[in-house]
Amino acid sequence: MTQGTAVIVNLTEQNWTLPRSYGTYQVRGCAPDEPYALTPVGARAAVMDLGDKRTLEVPITAREVAQDLCREINADAGEDSFFGVFVAQADRPDDDELTEARQRLAVFYRSMVASADREWERSHSYLFINDVQRRAARYLGLEKEWFYQARETFDCPGCGEKVRAGVAVCKTCGAILDRDKAATLGLTPVPAAPGPGRAERPTPPER
Repeated sequence: MTQGTAVIVNLTEQNWTLPRSYGTYQVRGCAPDEPYALTPVGARAAVMDLGDKRTLEVPITAREVAQDLCREINADAGEDSFFGVFVAQADRPDDDELTEARQRLAVFYRSMVASADREWERSHSYLFINDVQRRAARYLGLEKEWFYQARETFDCPGCGEKVRAGVAVCKTCGAILDRDKAATLGLTPVPAAPGPGRAERPTPPER
């Protein structure tokens, strides 16, 4: 960590915007290929109003600023919540820091999933499942009835039915949508390779 700078580590894809009297901070979330995101924070000075038009400038170290931001983020879901955001001891977190933070995040997220399971058992309503619980299920790689995920779809060229991306064969009309994948799954014959001395005959054009 350079002098006058602290580094906030974020283990999740969630972005945070935090206003302060001495500035507004953006704590960056991870990109899909990043194990964590880093946000450097500098020292600041707050101004205290003493009355009678008198003010006092109060210096705040970079680490104090970073710890204050992390406290607000991690307390967003109440007591004992933890959103995977912490202040590194150096310019980058070491393995021990990452291991401890990931364990804390997993414990918190498992508690969120458990509370969502209880709510779903009671109400069976998506309206009572919050974004934190959905993020927890996604982070832990869990498939839950209450965790609805919108999937990209396209229109089948054969029948116009909505089909998910990556489907090999349309279940409605049987159109081959991905020939290589369909052949791998045994859903369509694999073209035979031409034998020795035999030229592969071109496929006649469709009429």
